[in-house]
Amino acid sequence: MLLRQRNAPLGGAAAAAVQRPRSGGWPLRRRTGGAHLARAGGTELVEELSSLGPSSSSSSSSSSSAVTSTALQRAAPLAAAPPAPAYPPGFEARRLVVFGGMLAGYACYYLTRNSLTYSAPTMVADASLGLDIGQLGALASCFPLAYGASKLASGVLGARASPAALLAGGLAGTAAANAALASGGGLPWFCSLWALNGALQGVGGPACARMLTAWFPARERGTYWAAWNIAHNLGGFAAPLVAGGCAATLGWRWGFWAPAALAAAVSGVVLLACKDSPEAAGFPPVEPRTAAAAAPAPAPASAAAAPAPAPAPAPDAAAAPAPKSVWDALVGDVLSRPELWGLAAAYFFVYLARQGAATWLVFYLLDAGAADGAADAALRVSGLELGGLAGGVLAGRASDALIARAAARGDGAVGKRVQVVMAYVVGVALALAAVRAAPAGTDAAGQWLAIAGLGFFLYGPQLIGLCGAEIVAQETVGAAEGLLGFIAYAGAAAAGAPLAALLQSSDPHRWDSYFSVLTAACGAALLLLAPLTGLPSHAQLQQRRGKQQAAGGRARRREAAVDGAARSEA
Repeated sequence: MLLRQRNAPLGGAAAAAVQRPRSGGWPLRRRTGGAHLARAGGTELVEELSSLGPSSSSSSSSSSSAVTSTALQRAAPLAAAPPAPAYPPGFEARRLVVFGGMLAGYACYYLTRNSLTYSAPTMVADASLGLDIGQLGALASCFPLAYGASKLASGVLGARASPAALLAGGLAGTAAANAALASGGGLPWFCSLWALNGALQGVGGPACARMLTAWFPARERGTYWAAWNIAHNLGGFAAPLVAGGCAATLGWRWGFWAPAALAAAVSGVVLLACKDSPEAAGFPPVEPRTAAAAAPAPAPASAAAAPAPAPAPAPDAAAAPAPKSVWDALVGDVLSRPELWGLAAAYFFVYLARQGAATWLVFYLLDAGAADGAADAALRVSGLELGGLAGGVLAGRASDALIARAAARGDGAVGKRVQVVMAYVVGVALALAAVRAAPAGTDAAGQWLAIAGLGFFLYGPQLIGLCGAEIVAQETVGAAEGLLGFIAYAGAAAAGAPLAALLQSSDPHRWDSYFSVLTAACGAALLLLAPLTGLPSHAQLQQRRGKQQAAGGRARRREAAVDGAARSEA
């Protein structure tokens, strides 16, 4: 009797459980048969089967309880392997349009961000401005301080605003700041406008992070996050050509005006192309808004007398939790996370090395006699960005591959990305040694390749930003990115005035000291990242909690079934 009940075809509520799509996400492919039953329904199937126990057989309550318990035992091991979702028609094309808008927009952010770097040599050469390298270092430090503070504020306060509007509006604002800076003169004016540029630039990163995590599920996020980071390289590569080229040929003011004009035009394209989330474009979300499974209902005291429980409500049908206040989002979900602080501290040293290379390598080539003028030095340093383009994409692909390979073992997904970051940081230290070892007489191609190798490794650690986004809930991604950006650009500020003071000295070994500081920053980042190599993602933690809740619910139902059978026999 029991064997026939196990192999009997399912109908009624059980069939509905098989075909019911997982709420809050993409519909699953229909599967029939006992082998795929648990995969289709997850924890909802457990509740459906428990409700069928008393009514699916005319035998005693003891037999019904045994059938239910056996079905639960067979379903439990299969619940961890959901089928891959299928995207609805038109979704992937629309997502690529959004991604293209983010890529073009953030590339222009980097173009207007690097306009000073490649206009600076012509500004110093203009005697009417009266700028020296020390004043230039102070000017360079204004940007990262304002940028970091703005990124933190926009990540927290901008959580209620449209990320697409923030991305486009910030880009239009930074274009205006660049144009205004070139229209005036004097160090106070330059510092004020460059700090304003930094404040406006700070809204771009958190806005893109929110759209990326909304449009791309975790299994694709590393690849697309790295692909989005190409924007850093595209903008950085265009900067020496657009800003540096215009400044060298038309005067330093055009080093700001030309990037500003391009950024203003692209801001309109961004506003048309980008949507905040799939829901804003008429599609369902790519992932459930609540990752943890709903807790099973308590088992009744008697299995025989208990009515069949109602189907579990969908997560998105339940009452939505009240939105957290700005303070709760910042303190409760972000500032209280020691792992996030560890990532932020490592990001400080990564950005010290990265900004130190991007800002001062042009002056190193000129001082070492390895370049014939500012235009030639800017052209050689352009390899930094093209090398970074390849390195950033490979880092994202490598981290996704490591996560996929380790998924069966349940290893920490974020920890796998941290391991990739650490490998790249080691590469940065080795590449710095190679650039320093290149003789001053190295031809342009050799110098370009050495700097491109440095860029390859410098942009892989951008994955730290993705690590921070993946260890917090979706609604606090912007705040987490804001904190990481604030600390990272404090490191970038340390590469401004402090390194300028070092390089302004008359010490003949000042460039050796410069490379030593950047190498030491790599060592500090490695020490801070080492304890995080097993770090799980927020989604993994939610899944573990859901499994624990489901296991506890099954145990309680088994106990209730046994207790009910014992009472009926008595």
